Amino acid sequence: MIWQCGKYKLDVSHKPLVMGILNVTPDSFSDGGRFNTADKALARAMGMAEQGADIIDIGGESTRPGAAKVTAQEEIERVVPVIEALVKRTNIPISIDTYKSPVAQKALDVGASIVNDISGLRFDPQMAGVTAKYKAGLVLMHIKGTPENMQQDPQYDDLLDEIRSYLKGSIQIALDAGVEGSAIAVDPGIGFGKTVEHNLSLIKNLAYFKDLGCPMVIGASRKSFIGKLNNDIPASERLPGSLAAAILAVQNGAKIIRCHDVAETKQALRVAQALTTP
Repeated sequence: MIWQCGKYKLDVSHKPLVMGILNVTPDSFSDGGRFNTADKALARAMGMAEQGADIIDIGGESTRPGAAKVTAQEEIERVVPVIEALVKRTNIPISIDTYKSPVAQKALDVGASIVNDISGLRFDPQMAGVTAKYKAGLVLMHIKGTPENMQQDPQYDDLLDEIRSYLKGSIQIALDAGVEGSAIAVDPGIGFGKTVEHNLSLIKNLAYFKDLGCPMVIGASRKSFIGKLNNDIPASERLPGSLAAAILAVQNGAKIIRCHDVAETKQALRVAQALTTP
């Protein structure tokens, strides 16, 4: 399976890809404020590139539960200088983590190749058209509600069916706007309007989404469900749980793992693949 992302043809057939997370924000749940200047962000991105990241996913607005919104202009001012500097130093595909079409357009203008939209094209009706125009790769994620309210008692009548229907609808929005099917990946949205039990069920049942015909992205890294399963440990102590979730997600069909700890995740996935390959 090839995921077409602008000039990049990313082969997800034989081994999972690792998407390194770069939060250029003051308030992200795990590393907010650590990389919120262009120099710090660039150094972090280059470090992830050296560790073997296949994609670097750059976000300028925190989408943690309860996060406050920022303007598109503020988001642009945070991410564009980092993308501009990064494309001059590495050939790794860059993803822009945004649900705002003006931010995506500016990021694609300066060299990003993937749009990672937490709303699955539901928050901004212009996003699908922008992605199609640039022939960018597109990650369509499921979210229940918005970052401000998504963790306020999320409930489902049929978790798997509702999420698959949402993602199927998002795929159709993209196709109708001219996005190529080969450019689309899907993400069931671990932690975005889900309880601990919902998150566990999703990772256990990823095969349910295979018939969508798109590579699956999973972002469980340092998420709160890992903390809640382990005496409420803080995000900084959730690496072992993150690796366990990544390995099981890949075994159940995930093709792209979105994570904070690139070197450790690459190592864990490499060993798991060697142990499970006939």
